[in-house]
Amino acid sequence: MSSARLQRSLRATFLGLAANVALTIAKFLAGILGHSQALIADAVESLADIFSSIIVWRGLVVAETPPDEDHPYGHGKAEPLAAAMVSALLLLAAGWIALHSLKGIVEPRVAPSAWTLMVLIMVIAVKETLFRFVLRESETVSSSAVETDAWHHRSDAITSAAAFIGIGIALVGGPGYEHADNWAALVAACVIAWNGWRLLRPAFNELMDRSPDRTLIEKIRAVAETIPGVDGVEKCYVRKMGYQFFVDMHVEVDPQMTVENSHRIGHEVKDKVRARIPSVRDVLIHIEPLKPANKSIL
Repeated sequence: MSSARLQRSLRATFLGLAANVALTIAKFLAGILGHSQALIADAVESLADIFSSIIVWRGLVVAETPPDEDHPYGHGKAEPLAAAMVSALLLLAAGWIALHSLKGIVEPRVAPSAWTLMVLIMVIAVKETLFRFVLRESETVSSSAVETDAWHHRSDAITSAAAFIGIGIALVGGPGYEHADNWAALVAACVIAWNGWRLLRPAFNELMDRSPDRTLIEKIRAVAETIPGVDGVEKCYVRKMGYQFFVDMHVEVDPQMTVENSHRIGHEVKDKVRARIPSVRDVLIHIEPLKPANKSIL
C-alpha cells in the first residue's frame, strides 16, 4: 500500500469516526429526552459505526505492514478481514435493534417529541454526505474495508430516515400511533441486516481467494502472450491481497528451448504484466513445454 493511498484511506476513516462520535452522543440524548425508540436504535447503529471505523483504521494500518518471514505475501488480507468484522457488527446491530423494537411494540409508549425530527434531518444530511465522500475515496484507493465503512454511513442514514418517518407518523396520527416509532426501527433493522450480509459476502470471497473478474485474468493472459517466445498460457490463477493481485501462470514455450532462454522469457512476462497492470504485485511463472495439438496417443 502506498503512503498516499494509506493517507487517503485514513483521512476518510478518521473523518467518519469523528462524525460518528458526535452523532452518537446527540442521538442518544435526543432519543432519551424525546422519548424516541427509533432514535435510540439509530444511536446504537452509530455506536457500531464508531467501532467499525476503529476496526477499519487498524485493518488499513496492518495491511500496510511490509512482508516479513511469517507473511511473505504481505498483510493485505487485513483489509477484507476488517471488512468482514465491520459487516458482522452491522448484523449484530440489526439484531439488537430488532429485539429492542419488538419489545417496545408490546409495551405502553409515550409519543416522541416533535423536535427530534430536526435532529434526524441533521443526521441524515451529515451521514449521506459522509457516505458519498467515503465511497468515492474507497473507489479511488480500491479498499474493501473503506467501502464497507462507507456503506455503514449509508445504513445510518437509512435508519435515521426510517426513524423520521416513524416519528412523523406517531405525531400526525396522535394517540394509538405511538408504536409507529418502533415499527420504523424494525424496518431499519431489516435494511441494516441486508447491508451487513451484502458486504460480508465479498469480504469472505476475498479471504477465500476467489478469482477476480474474468476481464482482469484475460488481460493478464493477453499481455503475457505478446512476449516473443511465449506460445501460449496454459493456466492463469489470480488472487487478491488487499488492493493488489498475485498471479500464478503456466507459460508454454518451445520444448527445445534452453533453460536460460525460458528463464529469460519468464522474467519478461513477469516484468511486462506488472508494468502494464500496476495492481499486479507479483507473478509466479511456471514454464511448460508446448504440447502439439495433434499429438497421438500410442
